[in-house]
Amino acid sequence: MISWTGFDKPIVKIGLIGCGRMGRCMLECMMKSGYPVIVYDKYPPAIESAKEMGAQAAETPRQLAAAADIVLMSLPGPAQLEDVIWGESGLIYGMTSDHVIIDTSTVDPGTTRSFSARIAEEIGAAYLDCPILGRPSAAGKWMLPTGGNPKALEKVRPVLLTFAADAISVGASGAGNALKLLNQLMFSCINAISAEVMAISDHVGIDKEVFYATVAGSSAATVSGLFREVGKSIVENRFTSPSFTVDLLIKDAKLGLQMAADANAPSVIAGMVQIYNELAHTEGLGVQDTSSLYKVFSQHYQTLN
Repeated sequence: MISWTGFDKPIVKIGLIGCGRMGRCMLECMMKSGYPVIVYDKYPPAIESAKEMGAQAAETPRQLAAAADIVLMSLPGPAQLEDVIWGESGLIYGMTSDHVIIDTSTVDPGTTRSFSARIAEEIGAAYLDCPILGRPSAAGKWMLPTGGNPKALEKVRPVLLTFAADAISVGASGAGNALKLLNQLMFSCINAISAEVMAISDHVGIDKEVFYATVAGSSAATVSGLFREVGKSIVENRFTSPSFTVDLLIKDAKLGLQMAADANAPSVIAGMVQIYNELAHTEGLGVQDTSSLYKVFSQHYQTLN
């Protein structure tokens, strides 16, 4: 294993791989704070948009790594991460033991531990799992539970705080991912019960708009920010402009359920909810907002009456 040597090295330029919804939020915040950023994305329109914001574009991950001091990644899953790091012209070929890799993607802890160990063995760079708790609209207020070298986190904290309220060390490599997946299981369950009670209200003589307005406007302990978002989407019949899609929730919950099962602590409640998430997908709702589970429950109750 090669030691990380970047603690006292300045951050002159930041690399960002993945300029989707979350990546774009990070890019905008970092550039507003005065950091020069070089980006890479396989999707040409995402690169063009980033360039219009003032970012420099790299042709390959290797080129990006050679130009940047730290690298942020915001990618769909483990396969994309592995390709970016070890694929043709991957990050690994342009990095040194001074680098810090910060993965904000939602992946399983095992993947992170494996990648972190492999990178430490091959080049010595620090690898942080730093998933995001928060939606795109909350950029600047995000919480970043982080696993990995605490000294590496301290080095990159000023960059992270351009788009997050805080970044905290929660344990060794993979701990940030584990915490995020637990959060996603909670998200799945709160989303489902919010959609379900809104569908039930239609059948017990309570107008769903009245239910939503009354509960959301109260100080009841059942009220959450997620209920307010999900309920509002249902009341406004706004499912096709997703804050978070059903398919993304299925992916995250699947990772969380597998993590729990591997730890011999299988989830009962989130496991049942996942059945409804997958049913929504089979009914063509995968690209819609998670609030579209309302349609699944509503249709179910209609068949019973």
